[in-house]
Amino acid sequence: MAGDSNRPLAVLLGLSRKARHAVSVQELQFLAVNETHALTHYRQAALWLQTGGAVCLSGVLQVEANVPYVLWLNTLCEQLAQGGLPGETQPRRVDSTDCTGRQADEWGDWLPTHALWLPFARQTTSNEHLDGESVCAGGMLLARDEPWSDDELNLLAEWIDTWAHLWRIRHQPPRLHWREWKRRLQQACVVPPGRRWWQVKAARWALAILLVLGFPVRMTVLAPGELVPANPAVIRAPLEGVIDVFHVQPNQVVAEGQPLFGFNEALIQSKLEVSRQALATAEAEYRQTVQQALTDAKSKAQLAILTGKIEEKRAETAFLDDQLSRARVLAPRAGVALLDDPSEWIGRPVAVGERIMRVAVPADVEVEAWVPLADAIPLAEQASVSLYLNASPLSPVDAEVRYLAHDAVERPDGNYAYRLRAKLAAPTEHRIGLKGTARIQGRWVPLVYWILRRPLAAIRTYLGW
Repeated sequence: MAGDSNRPLAVLLGLSRKARHAVSVQELQFLAVNETHALTHYRQAALWLQTGGAVCLSGVLQVEANVPYVLWLNTLCEQLAQGGLPGETQPRRVDSTDCTGRQADEWGDWLPTHALWLPFARQTTSNEHLDGESVCAGGMLLARDEPWSDDELNLLAEWIDTWAHLWRIRHQPPRLHWREWKRRLQQACVVPPGRRWWQVKAARWALAILLVLGFPVRMTVLAPGELVPANPAVIRAPLEGVIDVFHVQPNQVVAEGQPLFGFNEALIQSKLEVSRQALATAEAEYRQTVQQALTDAKSKAQLAILTGKIEEKRAETAFLDDQLSRARVLAPRAGVALLDDPSEWIGRPVAVGERIMRVAVPADVEVEAWVPLADAIPLAEQASVSLYLNASPLSPVDAEVRYLAHDAVERPDGNYAYRLRAKLAAPTEHRIGLKGTARIQGRWVPLVYWILRRPLAAIRTYLGW
């Protein structure tokens, strides 16, 4: 008799040892629904979790979530979990009278008459302990044809408590599962008895987050920028030809009237000489015809034609003479010569109006930035701009917006952007041509709009909503 009374305790100790040495959660679940049969006999067993439904069934290797039995069982276990008292973890006998609706009507189709519900609570937080609440994390359902005795209930209560403790240690709840988030949200929205809504910690955090999200901040845009001359003198090719010589170097200081570069004058000089000879020939022919016209009326009629021919040759000579004078380009004003490598221009044919170089005043500088299409926010007049140069990131150049182009233009990298020009708020010692990142300040907006502007724009672009 003593051996028979000690046998359930020995089995319980053996099951507890197996549970402690289980290498995975799946092994622990399989142990609950199948090895529990060593403590007491039953026909069917099911392990149900609040975040996953029926995860393990006795005698089944893999649970099919969409079969009728599992769907019915999930609803039944949910009713049993909600039907107990708050914080209840003691086993209780259940039958078809403990459920409602379809679960009560179809009880005889799926389960024997007598069942036992073994609930276990999840690990509670300190706040939940203060509130005196505990949420059911799941339970195990055992069913058979015979009623359950009190000794069996006490033995199974000890076993499920041991198993639940080990399960909580090994099990990591799926924090991203929608049921877990729903449970946490419902729990956070519950106001404990005797408290006001503002005394709930979750409400305080929600109010603080709303205040932070509504905090006004400046809408800012980052764009590539550089220092450029504000009003440079653009030197363009005055004629069509080949550049022969450069008299200045990049960033060289030039004076007004100083030679900058020159075209090849050999071709123009030869054309000018031919034109001058043709003019002299036309004038000699005209004088000869004038002498003949004194005696020959027919020669008098040729005078008008020869006069027009002389004017034509004079105009051609004057044009070539002007071309020769323009072949040597002079600086229109004093400043700094801005150009690329002069050796790339020498011997290169250029067209009339092609830009060769610029002459800029060193102190006449402004900021040029290229605003991307996605960041073309509304800007107020004289909006603040800060240019953080790559060469001097700790000394930003402050400026005010002068204009923002209405049309986007294509940049050398192939992207389209809006050109922005900003005049400096104070003189700077940085030279023209330095590049960096321009931070453009827009209007005041709530912090939540500042955070969600780009994501919302991307969603609307993708969904067309």
